[in-house]
Amino acid sequence: MGRQIQFWFEFASTYSYLSAMRIERAAAAKGVVVEWQPFLLGPIFAEQGWDNSPFNIYPAKGRYMWRDMERLCTERGLPFARPARFPQNGLKAARLVLAIEAPDQKAAFVRAIYSAEFGSGRDISDESVLAECMQSANLPIEMLDKASDPNIKSALIEQVAMAKSHDIFGAPSFLVGEELFWGDDRLDAAISYAAQI
Repeated sequence: MGRQIQFWFEFASTYSYLSAMRIERAAAAKGVVVEWQPFLLGPIFAEQGWDNSPFNIYPAKGRYMWRDMERLCTERGLPFARPARFPQNGLKAARLVLAIEAPDQKAAFVRAIYSAEFGSGRDISDESVLAECMQSANLPIEMLDKASDPNIKSALIEQVAMAKSHDIFGAPSFLVGEELFWGDDRLDAAISYAAQI
């Protein structure tokens, strides 16, 4: 399939929003294929003794992150609206990503979810928001039922286990072979690395 980069993202991750909105264009420019890999950070954080986002646990870090997001979104021409509740529950959305087979629709759905969440400040656990995102990705509304499919539920659990096996500790993370890159600010380096192998 050629040169590839795995994009490991969590829908509660602000910086994953930034990466999701530019990764395909940046990767295509260097002939790299993107694999979209949703996962959950909650179980990984729990193993580190955290029961919440580190941006909530450490207020100064949180204040910095929100201001940083404002600056970066303005710089990149992206809409930004801080959701009323953070982190949001992206469980259903992550399951739905795994249920989508076509890579272009998968990518479109992920971008739609992030745009709703951090571009418009909407609640992505709300079924009406999920339905709108499905429609914007040209997916049938009936696919919403896949969020409760036992096989899809198991697949997301496996995704978390796979993330742990690769020592992924945050999002966004990018995996090129066995080489791990963490953070939106490492996306370009990860793509360049993938283009060279």
